Amino acid sequence: MNWATITWCCRLLIGGVLLASALGKSLDLKGFVDVLVTYRLFPGWSLWPVALLIIAIEWILAAWILFGWRLPTGALLALALNGLYAVGLIVTFARRLDLPNCGCYGVFFPQPLRWYSPLEALMLVGICYALRISAQKSHGDS
Repeated sequence: MNWATITWCCRLLIGGVLLASALGKSLDLKGFVDVLVTYRLFPGWSLWPVALLIIAIEWILAAWILFGWRLPTGALLALALNGLYAVGLIVTFARRLDLPNCGCYGVFFPQPLRWYSPLEALMLVGICYALRISAQKSHGDS
């Protein structure tokens, strides 16, 4: 397998996950805000702005990565986003909060917080890293 193939596969995977996540959250904004409440990480006044910011970032990164513009930079930003998600899941799991829906894809594909939920986010971090490296190797840009 060559670097261009790895880049293409990682682009489709990360871009697709971001697209599905942004779409699921966008289709029921109120439902996504309700999910954010269960994390107990943000003050009440900030829930709507946080929800809108998360969704906007996911839409932008999905388009960025799927269109392939400056992939190493897009991959790094997606890595940071998924890293923040992993930290949020780890903190929430450590606090022993019961989340019937982690909110990863909004309310339409509910996934409860499980012991391996942070590992899934960390796997996406790894794929973003692979995308960054493969894009640098296949395109020679940074």
